Amino acid sequence: MTAFDLLSEPIRKYIRDERWESLRKIQEASIPRILNTDNNYVIISKTASGKTEAAFLPILSKVNFKEKGVKVLYISPLIALINDQFLRVEKLCCYLDVKVTKWHGEASKAQKDHLIKNPEGIVLITPESLEAMFVNRPQNIQHLFSSLDYIVIDEIHSFLGSERGLHLKSLLSRLQQVNRSHFSVVGLSATVSDVNLYAELKDFLGNSENTKIIRDNTPKPINAIFKYYPGSVEELPLDLLKDLYTRTRDSKILVFPNARGRAEEVAVKLKKISERVGGHPNYFSHHSSVDKEVREYVEYFAKSAKMENFCISCTSTLELGIDIGNVDEVVQIDATHSIASLIQRVGRSGRREGKASNLYLYSTDRWSLLQSLACWLLYLEKYIEPIATTEKPYDVLLHQILSIVKGSSGLYLNELLDKIAHNSTFNNITELEIIEIIDHLQQIDFLEKLGNEYIIGVEGEKLVNHKDFYSMFHTPTFFKVSSQGVKVGELPLSPQIKENENIFLSAKIWKIKYVDYEMNKIEVIHAKDGKKPIFFSNAADTAHRIREKMLEIVFSTDNYEFLDKEGILVLNDMRTKFSAFSLKDFESDRPLLNSNDILELYSFSGSKINKSIGFLYDFLGLEYVYDDHRSSFKFKEKTAADLVYQIKAFRMTDYQINEVISSHLQLNPKLITISKWGTYLPVRFQIEILKNKEYDFEGCFKFLQNIKFIENN
Repeated sequence: MTAFDLLSEPIRKYIRDERWESLRKIQEASIPRILNTDNNYVIISKTASGKTEAAFLPILSKVNFKEKGVKVLYISPLIALINDQFLRVEKLCCYLDVKVTKWHGEASKAQKDHLIKNPEGIVLITPESLEAMFVNRPQNIQHLFSSLDYIVIDEIHSFLGSERGLHLKSLLSRLQQVNRSHFSVVGLSATVSDVNLYAELKDFLGNSENTKIIRDNTPKPINAIFKYYPGSVEELPLDLLKDLYTRTRDSKILVFPNARGRAEEVAVKLKKISERVGGHPNYFSHHSSVDKEVREYVEYFAKSAKMENFCISCTSTLELGIDIGNVDEVVQIDATHSIASLIQRVGRSGRREGKASNLYLYSTDRWSLLQSLACWLLYLEKYIEPIATTEKPYDVLLHQILSIVKGSSGLYLNELLDKIAHNSTFNNITELEIIEIIDHLQQIDFLEKLGNEYIIGVEGEKLVNHKDFYSMFHTPTFFKVSSQGVKVGELPLSPQIKENENIFLSAKIWKIKYVDYEMNKIEVIHAKDGKKPIFFSNAADTAHRIREKMLEIVFSTDNYEFLDKEGILVLNDMRTKFSAFSLKDFESDRPLLNSNDILELYSFSGSKINKSIGFLYDFLGLEYVYDDHRSSFKFKEKTAADLVYQIKAFRMTDYQINEVISSHLQLNPKLITISKWGTYLPVRFQIEILKNKEYDFEGCFKFLQNIKFIENN
């Protein structure tokens, strides 16, 4: 019996009506497994390979939707992805007369009210909206989800290794506690290709033994071209923009710079070039600061533009699986900080079956070129950076304690501890640590004891009743940007936001007329003075293996046919300069440039290890300038050489590290704001969070134990 034959007749009719020639490979593999077992599954397959249907075709054929209650819960990292997938799932469900409901902050209240009165069908939700339901409508959790059969998690890789992922893991555990039987989970991903990540995936779903991986290994052909144009942080080179325009003017294209400001710069400048030469006008920007209605229009335009070409300059807002139709090419400007991100972006093109993806990658400085090459070569080797694991997520625990207490009408300590003990997210946190955090929350009035029961305290009420409580990530203060009463978008407040400055937003250049700090508003007009707009950028950590690969490339003699002439010249120049160092082992040997007036160590190690090395140098009192982009430590005086070498044998105890971080926190308490909920923890837990998020002391000491400084000849 074929996979198609196993499906219910309404689903087979849907497939016939859609005139599918056949099922996709990943669908053939998933259908019998999901239909015949109650295991958890993670479906891994390239972008646009039919993963959503691979999950929903068998689930819709298997589940009895006539039973009362929501039967399937679809969880997405993005509201936009929910809105997009809603149309696909609803179309499928029409053949079964199954109700599909969106539940998020922008969804219809009437639809939500209808669902509460008649819990049924499928619900599409974000983790934050699910959290809000636990806090504000705990009775609805039992009412709606006590008979769940399946949870589908889209873009599951985007949750791994983050507080948001740990938050979702906790919510899944809490849902399982109210479930009358047991639900199965199906995760979807286009990114996870490294088998070393499977353990993390299985652990994330909370039942490793009953979680299976279904993976389509069919390679997707990718045409890649790397080009080099020297530029600056402030402005992209004109020659790059001209080349980009020429290569993409007759295409449907996504451009991924690494920051919102640069995305706006690309959209504005390409549009100007197009206007001058009589090209098409369809140049857009798409990122979190662009007004929601504008973003939705851009997505709609791209999806419905059958005959028209377009260019969308975007950030990670279009990195995930929002369907914007067929994209011919993807452009990446300067290196991505992760291979996972590169894979996701490349997969946005060539979505038609059998069609190759096309990637143009532009680099504007030599170190970005080197990192781009490293990411690309590691991608070809099927390597993806390991997921950062948090053994003891104290900050997520604190948040969930408040959520659990708020969602109850009072809890005894043993009841609260029991709920946490049955949540696999917190398995590694001891009961004594949990009690210490609970006691601290009581001391700061976040919790209060009424008799022997815990309730939310006076200060805690302010926190849990605010809309920001539902998320693990910081929500920056956004200022509404308007021009003559028309909303243009939003910008986070920064010191650069001030009157008479020019800004990029919504693919236009604006001049700031005034900033209303009380009402969080910015009034702008069209800029006509030619003044350069201010540029916003955020750095991200780079994995150790990427840096190590950069070192290998510098000392390699390999030629890369996808690299243009200028890029080859720049790479060869770097190779010539580093040839002064006789490196033999790329895991241990590191260049130490010893010249007349400076000493420069090229660590070629991951950002967290570099930060840890810097931490040790600070402790030793050694002055240096650290450049994460170049992975280098530069020392002003050659007499520092002894101290530079001293780091190799230097060790700090955990006690010393904790003492230093504690003193840093006393001088600057805002250091802990890297964790939204860590702010409210006792100091000793804040120290552990900082050590885990900012540093890698274990990796650092292991690296230093084996390191050999190789000075130039």
